[in-house]
Amino acid sequence: MSVLSWLPLGLVCSFSLATADALTKRFFADCTGPELVVIRFASPALLLLPLLVIFPLPPVPPAFWLLIAILLPLEFLAMGLYMVAIRDWPLHLTMPYLAFTPVFNVLTGLLVLGERVSAAGFAGILLVVAGTWVLNLDPARPMALLAPFTAVFRVRGSRLMLAVAFLYSLTSVLGKRAMQYADPASFGPFYMVLLGAVSLLTLPAVRRGRPAILGRRWRQVLLVGASMAVMIVTHFLAIAHVQVAYFIALKRSSLLFGILYGCWLFGERHLRRNLAAGTLMVVGVALILAG
Repeated sequence: MSVLSWLPLGLVCSFSLATADALTKRFFADCTGPELVVIRFASPALLLLPLLVIFPLPPVPPAFWLLIAILLPLEFLAMGLYMVAIRDWPLHLTMPYLAFTPVFNVLTGLLVLGERVSAAGFAGILLVVAGTWVLNLDPARPMALLAPFTAVFRVRGSRLMLAVAFLYSLTSVLGKRAMQYADPASFGPFYMVLLGAVSLLTLPAVRRGRPAILGRRWRQVLLVGASMAVMIVTHFLAIAHVQVAYFIALKRSSLLFGILYGCWLFGERHLRRNLAAGTLMVVGVALILAG
């Protein structure tokens, strides 16, 4: 697949993810972690169920199911930490740390898939990370150059999202490995429907879980679900044809959209600094594409 084919898919994917994050923070700030996981998994699963009927999963070997068994707990752990981080902390202190996923992917992609990145591609990945550093500079203390890194130790939300970035570096490569046994059109809907079904089955057993919340706010749930459904479909369609580290770096442009959402919906400040950081990330993505 050429760059012109997967680049639009990646941008749609990143925008959809940022939209889902902003809507989750906007409408479900009072929900518990398990409830947020269900909203993020079960609502897109319902919308993608017709695609699973149209594109059923082909016969797959036992290795496929072993990968799924490894992926499921990692996905639930990552989503739980993700939801708590964006619910309880400002988006600009949490979302940037997702940009570390493609850096971790350089190693996990090599170990699991044998994928290598070019020198230009790796430089681009580092620029994406540099953008996250600029995002966390304190305008009141411009000489505190280490502040963005010490934020990981000071802000629990930043630590949670850094852990999420590492977990997603594992799930992205393992998911692509599993997809080798099924085409993207069938794997994406199957995977999300499975995540949604498991989340619905486990919520009643979780303390502080309220299944009825899905019915009371069904309009908002469907908005989040639609954004997540678009994200999952475009993710698997694109990642099948490009190195994981490259695609995830592009997908992390979602934090640029997240910065704008944070300013627009939640009154988060320092838009000029944040957009300057975003420019670094865009240049980084351009280097990745050139590599």
